[in-house]
Amino acid sequence: MSCGNPHETDCSEVLEEVYLYLDLECADERRELIREHLDECHPCLREYGIEQEVKALVARCCGNETAPTELVARLRGKLSELRTDV
Repeated sequence: MSCGNPHETDCSEVLEEVYLYLDLECADERRELIREHLDECHPCLREYGIEQEVKALVARCCGNETAPTELVARLRGKLSELRTDV
């Protein structure tokens, strides 16, 4: 996905790393680049919002449990399909 505007960090890179960003699992300088991109790129911010909502829904439904690996893989696959369709 690309919004058509030039960014320091490409839209596809940001969306590939959104789970790492959400889980605070990327380096501080990478987090800063992603945050800056999301601040200026509305299509990616919208996609980030969707990812964040899905993660919150899974957390609410599963409580402190860890989602099965197969479920996580299936959800990521579906989200990738949705990203491709958009």
